[in-house]
Amino acid sequence: MQPNAVNRRSFIQAAGATGAVAIAGCLSDGTAENDPVPESTEAEQGLPDAAAVDVDHVAADPTAIPPPVDWDEPRTHEITLESIEVTAEVEPGVTLDFMTYEGQIPGPMIRVREGDTIDLTFEVPDDHNRDAHNVDFHAVYGPGGGAEATTLAPGDEPARLRFKTTYPGIHIYHCAVPNMDQHISLGMFGAILVEPKEGLPEVDREFYFGQHEVYTDGDTGEEGHHTFAFDDAADEDPTYVLMNGEAYGFSDAGQHGPVHAEVGETVRVYFANGGPNLTSALHPIGNVWSRFYRDGDLLSDPGRNVETAPIAPGTVVAGEMELPVPGPIKIVDHALSRVARKGMLAVIDVEGEPNPDIYDDDL
Repeated sequence: MQPNAVNRRSFIQAAGATGAVAIAGCLSDGTAENDPVPESTEAEQGLPDAAAVDVDHVAADPTAIPPPVDWDEPRTHEITLESIEVTAEVEPGVTLDFMTYEGQIPGPMIRVREGDTIDLTFEVPDDHNRDAHNVDFHAVYGPGGGAEATTLAPGDEPARLRFKTTYPGIHIYHCAVPNMDQHISLGMFGAILVEPKEGLPEVDREFYFGQHEVYTDGDTGEEGHHTFAFDDAADEDPTYVLMNGEAYGFSDAGQHGPVHAEVGETVRVYFANGGPNLTSALHPIGNVWSRFYRDGDLLSDPGRNVETAPIAPGTVVAGEMELPVPGPIKIVDHALSRVARKGMLAVIDVEGEPNPDIYDDDL
């Protein structure tokens, strides 16, 4: 399966000039420059043209996070989640029908305090849904994490659910209908952060990313409109491994570009592995997780200076980094074929003055 030009260019640009020659060689398809280009077969022309998109993108803004908890008594939060099925681009020329909460991947982060109560309204309007949906919160004591009470067909009256957030942590929520692998793969997952009563350590910035793999009837990078491939999902053979619903969307070559931070800051990354199947090997290239909260656990002492961490599907973690020098920090799955060929990359661009006592590349 040949990587397309967009994927190859995106990864080389994101990796930086020093590695471009080696990377280009690794991604070469082996065709000599003057070899005739083989004619496309009928099977290779099987995808319909790219569909008209409903939205410019489905990627959640990694900086759009509720502010830290600043209250010390239990509160009740009225929260509405709406399922929205939309057509959008995975990368230029490649469209897919996504399933989302509130039109974004991952779904909106919910942030509350231990002991708070959530009054949830869940809606599946028939004007932009063809399938039944629900919500399973890993932060809920109750049948299906609330999935049984929230299962709706398009056009059903909204479901109401009240639950108390009794255990702190950073947890996932996701759709849990019978075809849950399809619905999660196409974007129906998000994070609910239940801060401990004493809160979390203060940091300068926070980011929110979500990894998920999609399984389609087309090849990686094949232009046209892709549809979900149940057989490939059963074989756990994804077409793409995405960050926030897009291939390389938060890199220099992507639609949105890197997110930004400053030298001297401490940042916290919330990272949800929606899956539905693959374990991620989360790694920040050019840094380490100074403090790493494994498996959503905010009560145990965090791991220290963690380089690469396994993140099971259906898990949210939090990792903090100090930023002593400028330059890009690449958030990747260290199963690196997912980075080189399937889209799994985001970049934090750290701006500021060099610190040659820590790092000096001008000798």
